Amino acid sequence: MELLNLLGPFRHFLFTIFFLIGRGPGTSTLDNGSFPIRGFEDCFALFTMEDSSACLGKSLREDGCALEQANHKPDAFSRVLPTVYWRVEGSLLDLTVVQPVAFFTWNAQTFSERFRRRGLIFLMAALRPFLYSTNRKFATRVVHTALRGVTRDRLDLLGEEYFQYKLKPQLKPRGAERVQELVRTGADVVLVSQGLEHVMKPLAQHLGVKRLVANRLEFRDGVATGRLLEPVIRPRGAFARIQEQSPDGRRAPKTLARQLDITLEELRVSVIGSGRESAAREHPIVHFEGRQQAPGFSVRRALNGKHVMLIGVTGFIGKVWLANILMELPEIGRVYLLIRRQKSNPAQRRFEKIVEDSPVFDPLFEKYGNGLGEYLREKVEVIEGDVTRPSLGVDEEVARRLEINLDLIVNSSGLTDFNPDLRDALTTNTDAAMNVLEFLRATDHAGLLHLSTCYVAGERDGRVMEKLVPNYTPHRVPHFDAEQEWRSLHEVIAKAEARAEGDEVTAGLRSQSLAKEHAAKGLQGAALENQIRKNRIRWLKTYLTEAGTRRAKELGWPNTYTLSKSLAESLIVKYGQGLPIAVVRPAIVETSVAKPFLGWNEGINTSASLSYLLGTYFRQLPSNESKRLDILPVDAVCDGMTLIAAAIVERRHDELYQLATSATNPCDMGRSIELTSLAHRKHYRAQEGLESWLRLRFDAIPVSKTRYQRMSAPAQKAIVKSIQRIMSPLPLRKTPLVKAERNLERLEKLIELFEPFILLNEHDFAADNVEKLSQALVEDERDKFGYKARLLDWWDYWINVHIPALRRWTYPLIEGRPLEARPARSLENGETVKTGTNGNW
Repeated sequence: MELLNLLGPFRHFLFTIFFLIGRGPGTSTLDNGSFPIRGFEDCFALFTMEDSSACLGKSLREDGCALEQANHKPDAFSRVLPTVYWRVEGSLLDLTVVQPVAFFTWNAQTFSERFRRRGLIFLMAALRPFLYSTNRKFATRVVHTALRGVTRDRLDLLGEEYFQYKLKPQLKPRGAERVQELVRTGADVVLVSQGLEHVMKPLAQHLGVKRLVANRLEFRDGVATGRLLEPVIRPRGAFARIQEQSPDGRRAPKTLARQLDITLEELRVSVIGSGRESAAREHPIVHFEGRQQAPGFSVRRALNGKHVMLIGVTGFIGKVWLANILMELPEIGRVYLLIRRQKSNPAQRRFEKIVEDSPVFDPLFEKYGNGLGEYLREKVEVIEGDVTRPSLGVDEEVARRLEINLDLIVNSSGLTDFNPDLRDALTTNTDAAMNVLEFLRATDHAGLLHLSTCYVAGERDGRVMEKLVPNYTPHRVPHFDAEQEWRSLHEVIAKAEARAEGDEVTAGLRSQSLAKEHAAKGLQGAALENQIRKNRIRWLKTYLTEAGTRRAKELGWPNTYTLSKSLAESLIVKYGQGLPIAVVRPAIVETSVAKPFLGWNEGINTSASLSYLLGTYFRQLPSNESKRLDILPVDAVCDGMTLIAAAIVERRHDELYQLATSATNPCDMGRSIELTSLAHRKHYRAQEGLESWLRLRFDAIPVSKTRYQRMSAPAQKAIVKSIQRIMSPLPLRKTPLVKAERNLERLEKLIELFEPFILLNEHDFAADNVEKLSQALVEDERDKFGYKARLLDWWDYWINVHIPALRRWTYPLIEGRPLEARPARSLENGETVKTGTNGNW
């Protein structure tokens, strides 16, 4: 060491020559090729290293030398891996501090924000020469104050966009090639830039670099305070563009620290990963009340060889749960599928069609290929029946066999329309639950998993605990009896049907059919009677839809759907005493994150219509920014159902499970709206044309109900009606703006339909019971069967998974377009496998 000190400035030269001679001409490496030295520029980089005399020894990492030790073994110098600090400005990009900040401010969420922040940027541009000549660090801090109030979500998306469409085309190829070469040879490259991390992380990912040093904003609750965290990476000097244009951006740590006006320790601790940060939400499970879940819980052991009947396989959740069970639990005994016959389409053919057509079963086809038919014959049996009929509409002989063999019934059937015909709601959601309960009571030992919804909580605020309340009403109606209400609603239906056949309604329908404005005027005889019959059907449906909605709101539920589901829960509590039953309440069920594959969705569900609306020029959505929009991926729901199913079989279940995120991983309406707009922006930014250019600039914003009525659809409809009144005296063939008026009316009805979910009722749904089950799982099953809703990264889910999935699977249905074409397939060797109703295929 003393000898090296005496050598002074010559030690770098000798160090370089040693390696060049030791490794031969043309190339020299440390760590078996992990640090290439090629020619004069690489030697020059080594000459500029300002390491201490201990650079070759134990303190290699401690003094900040450019060559740092990783996985060091004292007896193997060849295990040393270099850390290379690489300055971005000059070698890769000619980037200023102001350019990305200006881009962020010009793409703020609201128009007023954009103009206000642009004014700040213009002011700073005028002050910039003075500020930079005085103190470059202070000037950098001042510039970034313009980003105060911008969310991390927006900065992350705009940072990706800025790199992809602004910086990437300007990337210097020689410098980029050198960085990628270093990465390929195993060097630990750290990019160093004066830019914000939101811009530099996409650059690092593009180059394959895992670590970087960049300016970082302080955030509170996901919103920028405008303050830069230490250390502040100041811009280069005034003549840097002339002096530092080499494609080699390597800097020795001491040199770099001096240029940045920071210490070596600050340089080390400021290194961050190039991946997007997502908060890991882990917390201990504490049993304050309820069932204590003993460890050692195994889903495979619980369901091994068991016989399960699934009701509702044709639905969104039912299909995914069946596919997951068949993929992940081949040891299950048998799965019975209760499917209703549709006119001339028997149950077995309906199941075959589902398997052949639905993308849900793609992983099964990939896994089993031509052997899938044989596997399904072994594991699945289709039972033709109807859950809305007594004894489930099943043949007596089949029913007796099921009563002996069944270990579990999973009832995921239901009508999810918010305000359907009262007859349909009661029949499917309430009567069917009673039929399943009666069938369960006749079995030898089966348990029941009944699927409900979190929103049976109705019009109330606050934490919703996992406790079934008999005869529950949100408005706490005194002396309310759920069974009596159920029977009373059936009486309403009977009276309405009788009234529809009465003379008074028939006379009105006849007058309506003969009215001049009716398209079928002049009808008589059989044609007239047929028109009256059609009008009677419409009248009865409208009457019962309005009756159901009116009664639901009187009792405190937002719609008929939640009323009928809550009545079913109360009846299960009353008549299911002593039976192994668990009620499962999912929140809003949406796009999958892993199973059956990333990005599966189906049908026009709760968020699809609203998210589609926010991708148009509609901007002002009446909502409560702090209200939590409780969304859950469908595979998280199915994972929870599998856990609960196994718990029921082992009789270690609780009476109620809520599958939700509002209490464990919340995402409020303000953030949901912004993420939806950002996801649409990402899509439109990749498109060409004026329409896409305009749409990406219309960010949706949450507004109050008052502002919505004053400035959005209601006000626009009022303007349209005023124009129509003014134009009415004119001899026009058609009333003007009829289509616009109709569209605005539909928009108003849509907003009114979803108000309970986006504006009213601030629910927080506790989901402790399923967390306890997941925690009790044996270690080797937690990854496959664990409930992981708290680990969702909403930014990634919304922008890269959910909205793209809706664009693929749902938006075409809204627009009346066909879904993407899929190649035809059959279950076995080109011949469709036939299924029977008595265990035969």
